[in-house]
Amino acid sequence: MDMKEFIAYARKLLRVLSKIEKALENEDIETAKELVKELKEDTEKDIEA
Repeated sequence: MDMKEFIAYARKLLRVLSKIEKALENEDIETAKELVKELKEDTEKDIEA
């Protein structure tokens, strides 16, 4: 992974973490769970690639 790819991944991670934080602040646990699930799946795909 080069620096550009890492930065793109980090930005995407930060966006998703912000969405999770907002969902938790609003006590929207189902949305937070779904976002965590999607983040895990995306990360697993990136690792396998």
